[in-house]
Amino acid sequence: MKLQRLYSYVRRAVDDYHMIEPNDVIAVGLSGGKDSLALLYALHGLQRFYPAHFDLQAIFVDLGYESSAEGIKPVQRLCSELSVPFTIVHTSIRQIVFGEHPESASPCSLCARLRKGALNEEALKLGCNKIAYGHHRDDMVETMMMSIIYDGRFYAFTPVTHLERTGLTVIRPLMYVPEADLIGFRNRYQLPVYKNPCPADDSTRRAYVKELLAQINHENPGASERMFHALTKGHIGDWPERNR
Repeated sequence: MKLQRLYSYVRRAVDDYHMIEPNDVIAVGLSGGKDSLALLYALHGLQRFYPAHFDLQAIFVDLGYESSAEGIKPVQRLCSELSVPFTIVHTSIRQIVFGEHPESASPCSLCARLRKGALNEEALKLGCNKIAYGHHRDDMVETMMMSIIYDGRFYAFTPVTHLERTGLTVIRPLMYVPEADLIGFRNRYQLPVYKNPCPADDSTRRAYVKELLAQINHENPGASERMFHALTKGHIGDWPERNR
């Protein structure tokens, strides 16, 4: 996928759901993965031609793994090249999740809550009013399937989420981008991807659902696209109205 195509996907999402307003200060939650790095590229490019002026802050939440300091350096250099301020938030999340009393039943859920809390706190310190997550189209379909299978309800990430407790607004500008295109973008532009060192990576419920959806889509070509269409038209609670 070329950069212009990425811009097109993101501009459509931003316009459809009023994701960006004048003078927003947007924190990009950088995990170091392909999705958050592509999001950084997209929003940095959008700054140059979007009618509403906005600023960016890149934030990396260090979970406490020894490899993090060295592994994140290429991402830090990329932010410097793009002139996007980069902040590392040091935490003890790894120790909390996998320490003496690990929450083995749902380590991913606990880790996600702690990471979001640390990210939100730092975003507020930096004067941000919005946080951009790198959730793409496949993430949203996978979340919908996980909710149906494990929780018995129809739910997925919403394009825009207002966090009443903090006053922050979460936006998901990659919502229209298929993961396959993001993989192509990573390879084409040689993104400095930082491999997640978490021992639970690739062995989660989400990994299982991803494999399940791949099989469904293989046997029923176009199934993922139709699921996403059903999701956007499914009247999920708190789903914002489209602009068009």
